[in-house]
Amino acid sequence: MSFNTFGHMFRVTTFGESHGAAIGCVVDGCPPRIPLEASDIQRELDRRRPGQSRFTTQRREPDEVRILSGVFADEGGAQVTTGAPIALLIDNVDQRSKDYSEIKDAYRPGHADYAYDAKYGIRDYRGGGRSSARETAARVAAGAIARKIVPGLRVRGALIQMGPHRIDRAAWDWDAVEQNPFFCPDATMAERYADFLDGVRKTGSSVGAVIEVLAEGVPAGLGAPVYGKLDAELAGALMGINAVKGVEIGDGFATAAMSGEENADEMRMGNDGRPRFLSNHAGGILGGISTGQPLVVRFAVKPTSSILTPRATVDRFGRETEISTKGRHDPCVGIRAVPIGEAMVACVIADHFLRHRGQVGEQVGWPAEGAGGGGP
Repeated sequence: MSFNTFGHMFRVTTFGESHGAAIGCVVDGCPPRIPLEASDIQRELDRRRPGQSRFTTQRREPDEVRILSGVFADEGGAQVTTGAPIALLIDNVDQRSKDYSEIKDAYRPGHADYAYDAKYGIRDYRGGGRSSARETAARVAAGAIARKIVPGLRVRGALIQMGPHRIDRAAWDWDAVEQNPFFCPDATMAERYADFLDGVRKTGSSVGAVIEVLAEGVPAGLGAPVYGKLDAELAGALMGINAVKGVEIGDGFATAAMSGEENADEMRMGNDGRPRFLSNHAGGILGGISTGQPLVVRFAVKPTSSILTPRATVDRFGRETEISTKGRHDPCVGIRAVPIGEAMVACVIADHFLRHRGQVGEQVGWPAEGAGGGGP
């Protein structure tokens, strides 16, 4: 199986299956002398970990990470990166493969079962095997390292829509995100989500969600104008997350209804001698290159495919049948997609930061020393 590696300078290769012995990743390209303890990674994994509320799968995985290589104690005894590949391992401890024995020959509608079997001719039916969202724990672990590479970078995500219910953006409060099980920035809507999802869960159904990720502290100049566009690679990274069916940057699809005057992010000179933007419809990226404004991306996650309601399908022998998926599943997989989305955004930014530095040196941002452009 090819294509298990993501990135160019900051490269992440993941391995493992949902019901295998373990999952993990190897992170290559991380610069040396960056402080890194297992607790830095564990903090992010704990945010994604299943079984923390009645609104997620009750699979009980501690997701305890072990750093196998790539760190060393410095003179003061602190763990720092060495520049060598960083290998991370997360054991699977709560597999219940028997939950899937009844569906081993049938394809779940909306799931990767059929497409996976059509490609490889072999399918791990135990939770989806390699196509399971269990693999994303390794991405979150890699994202914890990526966050440390770009000085001043801050990446935060929030669930802004569940099913048809959208938050009130005027009530946005980042402090509320970590105070409810939905990563919701609107405390009032979080209470409504609880009632709504309880009803969905009791019927054995599922719903989708929309997540917004904000990256602050991104310097101007990351990306490239042709095949290395920052927004294109952000979109690809987020579309690579299980169950994601749509991505938008900045105002995204809403820009189709705008005029040129409305969409243009006008500029003035700031008191610090640098350009400042009067709006951010572009989401911090113009021409595939970061502008220094916050990066704003959103992605849509479809409803979980594993549901109790019988659905018409076929099996691998070509027989028509019905399928109902039992076991432990998220009624809204979009909830735990928040830290996954953050991680993928952090990985892309770290990769572009290192690529930029490799091409033009340490200088990142406006104006480049000695370059034209009217700046001081």
